[in-house]
Amino acid sequence: MRINTNVSAMTTLRYLNQATDAKSSALTKLSSGSRINSAADDAAGLAVSEKMKAQIGGLTQAQSNAQDGVSLIQTAEGGLSQIQTMLDRMRDLAVQSSNGTLGTDDRKAIDKEFGDLKDEITRIAGTTQFNNKNLLGTSATATAATTFTFQFGANANQTLSVQISAMNASALGLSDKIDIVASQTVTTDNTTADIKSANAAITAIDSAIATVTTQRSTLGATQNRLNYAISNLETSNENLSEANSRIRDVDMAQEMTQFTKDNILTQAATSMLAQANAMPNSVLTLLQG
Repeated sequence: MRINTNVSAMTTLRYLNQATDAKSSALTKLSSGSRINSAADDAAGLAVSEKMKAQIGGLTQAQSNAQDGVSLIQTAEGGLSQIQTMLDRMRDLAVQSSNGTLGTDDRKAIDKEFGDLKDEITRIAGTTQFNNKNLLGTSATATAATTFTFQFGANANQTLSVQISAMNASALGLSDKIDIVASQTVTTDNTTADIKSANAAITAIDSAIATVTTQRSTLGATQNRLNYAISNLETSNENLSEANSRIRDVDMAQEMTQFTKDNILTQAATSMLAQANAMPNSVLTLLQG
């Protein structure tokens, strides 16, 4: 037996350090719930997991973007629904005004409501907004369409655009010249002109109704597509999160078993180290005896 170099103690200490490190690692995994707490735990797994985390974050945000897009479309649809209701009423008034049994005062009363409805259409078109963005025209007098683009994917260029036409009275072809009386100073002599004006108004309103209906159909199709995208994003997010969990999350039962094993080895190595350190003293005792 050697006294200067206690090989048994050195070997026991090495095993003790290994068991202690393994125990510490198991404890860290158990307390964090993560199998990978540093690149040293699994370099390749960490690289894959980080890419998945970035993709999961992108999918989550894309889902939120798509939901915002649905909300925008629903807001625009609400404004268009009101406009369509008023156009239907205007058409009823124009048809009523076409009746030759009406007198001048009757047509003036009808025309007053007709004009108020035109003004209300323009007001709704100018005030229908989402997040301070005008949806049915950039202003109450605008005639150009507005394009909205939604980022509904986790990666670049995964976008969906929808164009919304201006919906004020002028943009719908319901200018100030579209009226159901020939003039504001109607006499019984121009009844024929009044009927012609009313018929012209019916034609203009039918065109406006077709425009609004087409726009609503476009928005409905876009909303459906966004809803499908949201459902697909949810599924992709779920599957990717599960895959990332298999790489990153710790198996609690397995790790607890490992921790228990390492804890026993640590205690055993500590006891053996004490005995190994005591062996040189035993030799000295023999020499002294």
